[in-house]
Amino acid sequence: MTTSDGPKIAVVIPSYRVRDKILEVLARIGPEVSAIYVVDDGCPDGSGRWVEEHNCDPRVTVIYNAVNLGVGGATLAGMRQAREDGCGILVKIDGDGQMDPAMIGTFCAVILSGQADLAKGNRFFEVEGLKSMPRLRLLGNAGLSLLSKLSTGYWHVFDPTNGFLCMHGVIFDHLPVDKIEKRYFFESDLLFRLNVLGATVVDIPMHSFYDGEKSEMRPMREVLPFFGRHARNTAKRIFYNYFLRDFSIGSLELVLGLAAITFGLIFGLLHWGTTEPATSGTVMVAALPIITGTQLVIAFLNYDIRMTPHSPLHSRLSSPAFILRPLRHAGWKTSAIDGSEGDGASSAKTRTEEQ
Repeated sequence: MTTSDGPKIAVVIPSYRVRDKILEVLARIGPEVSAIYVVDDGCPDGSGRWVEEHNCDPRVTVIYNAVNLGVGGATLAGMRQAREDGCGILVKIDGDGQMDPAMIGTFCAVILSGQADLAKGNRFFEVEGLKSMPRLRLLGNAGLSLLSKLSTGYWHVFDPTNGFLCMHGVIFDHLPVDKIEKRYFFESDLLFRLNVLGATVVDIPMHSFYDGEKSEMRPMREVLPFFGRHARNTAKRIFYNYFLRDFSIGSLELVLGLAAITFGLIFGLLHWGTTEPATSGTVMVAALPIITGTQLVIAFLNYDIRMTPHSPLHSRLSSPAFILRPLRHAGWKTSAIDGSEGDGASSAKTRTEEQ
C-alpha cells in the first residue's frame, strides 16, 4: 500500500509511561506511513526524550505537552500538528504494544477507498481474541456498550473505548476540537461529536495483546462520571438531531411516548394506596398510557438505529462546491487544545522549535 497518489498517512502515539514499549511499536510501523508523531504527555519517565535519543526513524517527530492532558489531549495535539504538516489520514495507536501496527494499512484502506470517515478497532468480533483480555476490562467495556450506543448514535459500534482509530483529515478539521473530552472519555465523546457531524464509522476486527500492563484508570472512581457524561451526550444528541436540526416522525414518537409514560406514572401514583380499591377503569387509565408510551419510545429507538449515518461525509466536505468551512479556518477564534478539567494549557513543541 502506497500513498504516492493519495493523502499522506500520519500516526499519532500518545506517550505516557510506555518507555519500555514505545521503540518496539515504532519499529513495527510500515512504510505506508509518512509521518509519526510521538506525543510526550508530561510523561514522568521521559519517554519523549527516550525516543529522541534512541530512535533512528526520520519520520518520527516528538511533541511535548507541558502538562499531562490525558490520552485525548495528547491525541488531539498530535493530530492537529499532523494536519498542519499536510497529512490527510490520521491514525491513532497506543504506545504500550497492545495494538498491532501491521493493522494500520487495513484501517487506512477503509478511509482511502471512501467506505467511511472513521475506522475503529473492535476487539469483540472474534470470541477467541477475548481470552487474553482482563476480566474487569471485558466487563467494563460490555457494560458501557449500551450507554455508548445511546449517547453516540452508532448502534453498530460495540467497542466504544477502543483507541485504535483512523480518521480522514477533513473530518478532523470540522470537529470542535476544543470541546472534545481529553481524558478517559475521549473515545466515546469523539464518537458523539462525529455523529452530530454526520460522519460514518465502521468497525475493524482486531486483536489486542496484553502483557500485564496496568491502566491508569480507576473504574470505581470513573463509573459515575462516565454515566453522567453519557447521559449528557444522549440528551444533546437527541436535541441536536431530532429537534434543533430536524423534526421527524422519530421526534414525534419520542415526545408522545415520554408524555404518555409520564402521565400514566403520575396518574397511577396519585391513585396508589387509597383506602378504596382502584376500579378497572382507573387501572386502565394508568396502565394504557404507560404501555402505549413504551411502544412509542421503542419505535423511536428503532428509528434512531435506522438513522445511523451510512454515507461518508469527507468526500462532500472536500468538494469545492461545499460552502461550509471549519470555524477555525473562517476567521473564528477557537481556544487551544487544553485540559478540560482545569489542568492547564498544552504547550506542544518539537525538537526543531527548541533549536
